[in-house]
Amino acid sequence: MVAETGGLSSAAQRTGISAPTIGRRMLALERTLGRALFVRSKRGYQLAHDGEILFERVRAMQNIAEDISEWHRHAFALPVVSIASDLWLSGFIASHIQDIRGTDDKFRICSCSAGPSLDLTFRPADVAVLPTRPDSGNLAVRRSVSMSYAVYRPRGSDVGDLPWISVATASAVTPPDRWVFENHEPGIMTWTEERHLVAELIASGAGRGVLPVHLGDASPMLKRDGDVIEELTHPLFIVANDDDRHRPEVRTVIERVADLLKAHREVLAGGFEA
Repeated sequence: MVAETGGLSSAAQRTGISAPTIGRRMLALERTLGRALFVRSKRGYQLAHDGEILFERVRAMQNIAEDISEWHRHAFALPVVSIASDLWLSGFIASHIQDIRGTDDKFRICSCSAGPSLDLTFRPADVAVLPTRPDSGNLAVRRSVSMSYAVYRPRGSDVGDLPWISVATASAVTPPDRWVFENHEPGIMTWTEERHLVAELIASGAGRGVLPVHLGDASPMLKRDGDVIEELTHPLFIVANDDDRHRPEVRTVIERVADLLKAHREVLAGGFEA
């Protein structure tokens, strides 16, 4: 400030710090650096050679700091709420994201998939929709609607005994993933390590396989091959870290996710076939 104003009095007026205090701090800075930063005269203070070098570097640092502040103000002004969900459900959540965040909401949404090892204790997500109830951690858990599964075949196929399509055993982490392998292993002719490819393989005519009913019923390429597999039906759980659930934006997202699942309970449970 002294370098910009040329004197202690004017610097004191702009900063609210007394002139003697500014003078002592200037002297302390020069002693610390071991360099003379100012030329003192009756006319005031002028920058010495080393002072000019330091001033230019300080000004460059200020410009960078202002740029960072501007970037932060525009990019990170709104809080983020991340929603993690089982891979079978992540597409459903994404397709209804406008039911979770409205145009006037003062928060942003990150939608992602929740793997089997998801542990909300370490906050990888703010809200999660899971197929099993967590049994540890400082978590708030709300039981929601049920999710059902059925066998699907290509629509229009007239082949009676189609081969089976399965999730590879190394990737099968849930009962629906394992059902075909555990019940129809001899008939498996195609399998995949990527769960989301099962629907595409069925539609291609490679065989039949198990899908969540909200996915299978919605596809014009697929048709149910039998009733809902009751043993695979399970509840969904809306989960959040207990410390975070009181944040207004997290609480809002939890309530809207609960309302969304409830509004589509028939679709998720297989109450009707598309």
